Amino acid sequence: MEQITMNKPRRWARKSKEDRIFDVLNITVLTIIAILVLYPLYFVVIASISNPDRIYSGDVWLLPKEITFEGYKRIFQDEMIWLGYKNTVIYTVLGTAVNVVLTLMAAYALSRKDLAGRNIFMLLFIFTMFFSGGLIPTYLVVKNLGLVNTIWAMILPKAIAVWNLIVARTFFQSNIPDELLEAAKIDGCSNTKFFLKVVLPLSKPIIAVLVLFYAVGHWNSYFDALIYLNDEGLYPLQLILRNILIQNEAAANMVGDVASYAAQRRLAELIKYGVIIVAALPLLIVYPFVQKYFVKGALIGGIKG
Repeated sequence: MEQITMNKPRRWARKSKEDRIFDVLNITVLTIIAILVLYPLYFVVIASISNPDRIYSGDVWLLPKEITFEGYKRIFQDEMIWLGYKNTVIYTVLGTAVNVVLTLMAAYALSRKDLAGRNIFMLLFIFTMFFSGGLIPTYLVVKNLGLVNTIWAMILPKAIAVWNLIVARTFFQSNIPDELLEAAKIDGCSNTKFFLKVVLPLSKPIIAVLVLFYAVGHWNSYFDALIYLNDEGLYPLQLILRNILIQNEAAANMVGDVASYAAQRRLAELIKYGVIIVAALPLLIVYPFVQKYFVKGALIGGIKG
């Protein structure tokens, strides 16, 4: 153990002067980039619990000043926030389930060499990545299917993302050998049973990647709701957040009992910062649990096309 400890400084000592300079520059640049990325997020956090007057005066930049949780209190008292949370959770869970199931089934089928015409099917999928009918034809299709102003308008039109399909297909081609399927067939295993009992248990990394990609997309989606939903009872959290940040609609309802206009504006600022944290927090909590699978699956799925 002592020998191993002594060898580590010697390896560092063998580094040339140029390597040491490169390491210092590399660490410095990466640290600056990390600060530039993380500081705006940190500022939103401290601004959401600071006195808005101190924010306007420039006093809030490192630590919160005159801490107050009035903004969060108003946010969680607003029924639209909770309704948006409920709708977004439904869209995210149901939509991600549909996305992952359809993507895995299609990707596995397209990865099989014995699928007749698989290259033609793959070409048709890829074609949609570069060409689409546009917003109005898409809306007319959704309308004619009777999906407008329903939860399915948020799920079915984007049931499969072609890029995720390509990544999943590549994963299956790289990690599910044909010999495994042949051995399973000898034992009397059907294609469906092989997919459910063998392929899926071996595909946890790519499943985690797909879940993360699709879940983030559904959680952050607001444009589809803006186009297809008219009933406020179906609005997702991000559309409600948009109204608060851009149109100040919900903020006016939250601060209506405050007599002074200046106090209303200060409270509205707290609410704006607070809803950003409230909307982003669930994904920030979930991400660390799927990160290890995400990195492995993304790398393996992107080796070859």
